[in-house]
Amino acid sequence: MLVLEQLAVAYGPHTVVKDISLSLSKGQIGCLVGPSGCGKTTILRAIAGFEPLAGGEISLAQGVVSSQHYHCPPEQRHLGMVFQDFALFPHLTVAENIGFGLQQLSRTEATKRTRELLHLVGLPDLGRRYIHQLSGGQQQRIALARAIAPKPEILLLDEPFSSLDAELRESLARDIRQILKHEEMTAVMVTHDQFEAFTMADLIGVMEHGRMQQWATPYELYHKPINRFVADFIGRGVLLPGEMLDGQQVKTSFGIFAQSYLANLQQGEQVDVLIRPDDIVHDDDSGVTAKVLDKSFRGSHILYTLQLRSGDEVYCLALSHHNHAVGEMIGIRLDLDHMVVYPRIS
Repeated sequence: MLVLEQLAVAYGPHTVVKDISLSLSKGQIGCLVGPSGCGKTTILRAIAGFEPLAGGEISLAQGVVSSQHYHCPPEQRHLGMVFQDFALFPHLTVAENIGFGLQQLSRTEATKRTRELLHLVGLPDLGRRYIHQLSGGQQQRIALARAIAPKPEILLLDEPFSSLDAELRESLARDIRQILKHEEMTAVMVTHDQFEAFTMADLIGVMEHGRMQQWATPYELYHKPINRFVADFIGRGVLLPGEMLDGQQVKTSFGIFAQSYLANLQQGEQVDVLIRPDDIVHDDDSGVTAKVLDKSFRGSHILYTLQLRSGDEVYCLALSHHNHAVGEMIGIRLDLDHMVVYPRIS
């Protein structure tokens, strides 16, 4: 449904995104994340047809829509868009907002589609209300319903939850994912919040300085980050110093472990090992202990900052009934399905 091949966008002599390649099949949801100014919104605008290309191609289901030599107008791309500010019409009712893009249908068909979408977004009885009578979450659902009403081939979402509170963002992201899956709609979302991306996306692209660092599933990004930037940007973790005993084994302050993620590591080479909070398991029977430096209560879990005997610091995510005081020594062990190792930067 969507293919970007070596996409480049420039403003005058300044190239803001370069060599962007990704693809989404029908019904897949992709998210672009990264720090402010990394180019993620520029990519969304290029897909929509608002930005010309300096290089590469964009293909939708109907074929190439953007290249250096061809530019299909936005209104001919069969796209839907949901904006940060919802961009709803205050003088129209909820039902009239949803039906705004259905002029090509008969009145009966448009009414049927509007009612169907009101039920789909969980607001079946609000069709006669006006926008100012809705909460922020309700407005977001109506903005989504309006965007998908004409059944666009691709839906683009530009930080759609940024104006909502954190708890509502997470629940709404889950609901919108279910709605898009119900409609079998391909979508691309831009967000600065990686947890929104984890909730929404089948595939996530991590951007830095106008380049795609990694395009992968949420699981792969978290557990198999391709480089240090992705490892640092996605989730929480630390890089623990280690030394290669041979090409497959690494010695750390936790002990000796096998790794198969990076090839061409030589015996004696200094490396850094990525350790996530969920890799550290609280275990009173373990012979390895660490000192509690800090703790953050998170309901069902507590995030501990621990200091190993080597002086290295790690995070441990433990069930909250394991409630230990700052300064206390606790038993821990390392539980890794796979070890992610990077050559040490001197």
